[in-house]
Amino acid sequence: MRNILVTIMYDGKNYHGWQVQNNASSVQEDFQEALYRVIGERPDIKGCSRTDAGVHANMYCISFHTEHTIPAERLPAALNRFLPESISAQSARDVEDDFHARYSCKGKEYIYRIYNGAVRNPFLVGYALHYWYSLDEKLMDSAAQYFLGRHDFTSFCTVDNHRKKGDFHRTVKNISVSRDGDMVTITIEADGFLYNMVRIIVGTLLQTAQGKIAPQQIPEILEALDRKKAGPTAPPDGLYLNRVFY
Repeated sequence: MRNILVTIMYDGKNYHGWQVQNNASSVQEDFQEALYRVIGERPDIKGCSRTDAGVHANMYCISFHTEHTIPAERLPAALNRFLPESISAQSARDVEDDFHARYSCKGKEYIYRIYNGAVRNPFLVGYALHYWYSLDEKLMDSAAQYFLGRHDFTSFCTVDNHRKKGDFHRTVKNISVSRDGDMVTITIEADGFLYNMVRIIVGTLLQTAQGKIAPQQIPEILEALDRKKAGPTAPPDGLYLNRVFY
């Protein structure tokens, strides 16, 4: 029995996230089907993260056990014969038996892209949030620095019946807001993320740009442990799982 780690990237625009769902297309379903076409098995595959509908991945990791003897280096090309154009297998390698794509992860990096042009760009629809009001990326970056370190991110998490319990502490290792022409990119790396955490942080930083929240208020919002104190949840369009660390 082998344990294989496969790294893929995907366009999430037409998917309802990674996880298999009833009556909705998912990345996991398409990957499982391609894997079956290659190895003739349907192993229990482990994804590194639960991405939401419309969210993209520049790097997404999957692990599974199999007795198939295909060399790992040949697996990506074999998978890409059967994967849709929206998903591409990038690499594969054998890993230790106890490796788990999700639980062995040491951290992740997300990026959120905001197209700050005055006029909508049709080629960016679904791939970047169109925000036509002027953005001061330096002000947003100064506000973002308050998220660095270990905090309870209850104020920056969507809580439902499945997420009322647990440890809401996470450590943000790096965060920045940068501009390249009309594209503003928010980059955030942490040891883990709560449900909608990145999108709520983005929504809050946009409110600092609007003058509705002062950068110095971020610590108060964190300490409040109250979702209502933070900004709105930004749309999924501009969100990408960018890197996964093991």
